[in-house]
Amino acid sequence: MLTVSTVNVNGLRAAAKKGFVEWLGETGADVICMQETRAEPEQLAAEVREPEGWHARLAPSSAKGRAGVAIYSRAEPRAVRIGFGSSEFDDSGRYLEADFEGLTVASLYLPSGEVGTDRQDEKERFMKEFGEHLAGLRERAAAEGREVLVCGDWNIAHQEVDLKNWKANRKNAGFLPEERSWMTDVLSGGYVDVFRSLHPEGPGPYSWWSYRGKAFDNDSGWRIDYHFATPGLAERATSAVVERAPSYDQRWSDHAPVTVTYDS
Repeated sequence: MLTVSTVNVNGLRAAAKKGFVEWLGETGADVICMQETRAEPEQLAAEVREPEGWHARLAPSSAKGRAGVAIYSRAEPRAVRIGFGSSEFDDSGRYLEADFEGLTVASLYLPSGEVGTDRQDEKERFMKEFGEHLAGLRERAAAEGREVLVCGDWNIAHQEVDLKNWKANRKNAGFLPEERSWMTDVLSGGYVDVFRSLHPEGPGPYSWWSYRGKAFDNDSGWRIDYHFATPGLAERATSAVVERAPSYDQRWSDHAPVTVTYDS
């Protein structure tokens, strides 16, 4: 069995003080994809930077204190790659790939965007380049007899069942028609939304809740953290859960880990 978790930690140093270290010590995951680590390796405590029993690979952003992705794995990767060949985004701490036997796992932190601002333009540029990378990655993996799993915070709710207040968000970044259409294209281009394939009914379960108001208590969230896999791997998925904290005060991030187990 292979168990993979993905979680936006909302600042790895902060998460480590609020329960991440304990979660890491208890998880049954073999691979963990993290996003928004917001730290240089030397800024992390040893128990987080080099936890016992794990091989840690971090890709911080050149913009200090922003973004950052990581992959922690119990088995040492055969190869690791930062970025996807983009002159604009490869040093932005938004994408990291690790190769294992017969499998490439990637951690993605897609820009969140903001309608009417440069941030949305950046998101659209990223989506265009990254969509092309995903297609090439799938083709190369197929030629080599490998599977692909891209995990992370995609910052897009794909369908109405993927966020609580979808009607109020139709003109907001994360649920724009063009963003949702792009995600549909990714899925029709050879990838499977693993969680939704196992749990086709909605609404939810959600993986992110704003810290504002009573969003968590009311389960007014978004499903924006995904496992997108090539079909051969997706077919081997046996279980998928969102590790939602029991209560607001037990959260160590505004996201919850999304964990999927695959037959190896």
